[in-house]
Amino acid sequence: METSQDAAARDTSTLADARDEFQALVQTIWRLRQPDGCPWDRVQTHASIARNMIEEAYEAVDCIEQDDVVHLREELGDVLMQVVLHAQIAADAGEFTIADVAAELNEKLIRRHPHVFGEHADAQSAGEVLDIWDDVKRAEREARATKAGESADDARPEGLLDSVPSSFPALMQAQKVSKRAAKVGFEWDTVDDVWDQVACERREFLAEEPGSDAREMEFGDMLFALVNVARREGIDAEHALRSSTAKFRRRWSAVEARAAQMGTTVEDLTTEQLNELWDDVKRAES
Repeated sequence: METSQDAAARDTSTLADARDEFQALVQTIWRLRQPDGCPWDRVQTHASIARNMIEEAYEAVDCIEQDDVVHLREELGDVLMQVVLHAQIAADAGEFTIADVAAELNEKLIRRHPHVFGEHADAQSAGEVLDIWDDVKRAEREARATKAGESADDARPEGLLDSVPSSFPALMQAQKVSKRAAKVGFEWDTVDDVWDQVACERREFLAEEPGSDAREMEFGDMLFALVNVARREGIDAEHALRSSTAKFRRRWSAVEARAAQMGTTVEDLTTEQLNELWDDVKRAES
C-alpha cells in the first residue's frame, strides 16, 4: 500500500519532470525563432497564427468528446505549442515572456480561489465558488480603475456582456450572453413563452424578402430564440448541434457504404433512393 510519504515523493517527482519538460519546450520554440532557425517560425506573428489557436483547441475538444485519451495528449500538446509560440513572439518584440504569462496566471488563480489559498473565505459547493469569483472579479475591476487614476465611480463600468468574447462560436456566444442577461432579470417567465418567441421570429423571417439581408437577420433572431429554449432546458446548444452534426456525418458515411455495396455512389442515386438508404441506416441504428 502506498503511504502518504510515497505519494508526496511521487508528486514531487512528477512536478520536477513537468518543470524540466516545459523548460525544454520553451527552449525548442526559442531555437526555432532564431535567425538560423526555421524560416516559417521566424516570420510568424500573433495575427498570422491566431486561427491556429482556435483550430488546435477544437481538435482537443473533439478528442475529449470522442473519449480519445491517446490523441488528446497530442492535441493538448498542440494547444500548448500555440501558447508558447505566442509568448516567444511577444518576447522577441519586447512585449512579455512565457514567465510573465505563467506568473500572471498563477497570481490570478490564487487570487480567485480565496476559499483554497485564503484564510477566511470558504466554499462548500460549485455555486458558492461562482459567487466568490464574481466578487473577486468585481474587486479586480475596481483595482484596475484605481491604478488607471480613476475612481470606481468615474471609470466606465464593464458592461454585462463585455467579458464574453465575440470570437466565440455563434451558438456558444448566444447562449452565454443570453444567460448573462437572464441573470439580471431580462428573461421569459416560462419555456412556453420562449417557444412563442421562436414562432414570432419565424413569422418575421417569412415576412422578409427571400435572399435579403433582412431575411438573414430574422433567421439569426430565430436561431437566437432557439438558443434560449436550449438554455431554459439546460441544454448546451453548441454541444447539441455538434452532436447532431456528428450523427449526420456518421449516418451519411453509412449511406455511402451502402451505396458502394450496391456498386454505385451517392452522386449517382436519386433523391428517393438516398432517402430510402437514409431510412435504412436510421432503422439499423435503432
